Amino acid sequence: MRNVKGKMHKLILALLIFQLAWLTGCALWPKPEGPTLREATATQLTQLLKEREAAIQTVKGLFRAQVKGAGSFLVQRVEGAMYYRRPNALRMQGFNQIGGPLFDFVVAEDLYRLRLPVSGKIYTGRLGDLQDLGVIGKPIQLSFLAMSGAVGTASIDEGDGVVLAEEGDRYRLDVLASSNGAADRATPLRRIWFDRQSLQVVQEDRLSQSGQLEATVRFEDFRAVQPPLPGETAPLLKPFKVTIQDGQGAGTLQLTFHEIVPNPVLKPEDLGVVRKEGEEFRLPVRPIARMVFDAPEARS
Repeated sequence: MRNVKGKMHKLILALLIFQLAWLTGCALWPKPEGPTLREATATQLTQLLKEREAAIQTVKGLFRAQVKGAGSFLVQRVEGAMYYRRPNALRMQGFNQIGGPLFDFVVAEDLYRLRLPVSGKIYTGRLGDLQDLGVIGKPIQLSFLAMSGAVGTASIDEGDGVVLAEEGDRYRLDVLASSNGAADRATPLRRIWFDRQSLQVVQEDRLSQSGQLEATVRFEDFRAVQPPLPGETAPLLKPFKVTIQDGQGAGTLQLTFHEIVPNPVLKPEDLGVVRKEGEEFRLPVRPIARMVFDAPEARS
């Protein structure tokens, strides 16, 4: 009987020691806290977009595009190359898996040319009239916005109002429509989401003047493409995965970049040439990335 009591005392003592050690461990090693969220104001985020835009003057990139239901001139999978010079020169080329050309889309100032080698068709016109292309106009608009992953999210025009909201680990910056110099707070034209750890743009919505969603683009897989600039401590990051969906669900485009090269020296032939006989080039007020989804009444 005495041995049984001794064993019970030892068991109780062991349990007490284990409980004390567990409680002490909890005090010494507290649960890790959540990620550090950075604080920023609407003015600071607006300025951040301007600085990132100014840091990129030219870009070239290689990518793979996967398309679902966004038009008939693109196949399901395309290997592509892009060249960009700020503010309004862009070329996108698409190839099949064995290197055969599928399309060549060139923009210079406010004019475009789309060449489809397979069918032999060539379309030209003004950038603001892409909707006149019918079924192939929408995927071109989606492609423009998707390229903002490599080029950078367009900054905010002077005079446009902004409203900042916190949404958990993200900031949402609403860019408001301007009419006669006054912001109409009921009609945001853009919604830009910033990750609050990195302050990188992870999503952007484009809306019509009536508030209808036209497109959503998401940015993922951020990688360093350039060492820190003078005066900066962090390298230049770019998203290597961009997914964009039409607002009505009519099509989805996903770009996976193999390479993004910031500020390369581009030759004239890299960007192609677009001209209409007897018509002078006209420099648009807004860069391509902002004007492509503008409603006609907003482009005057």
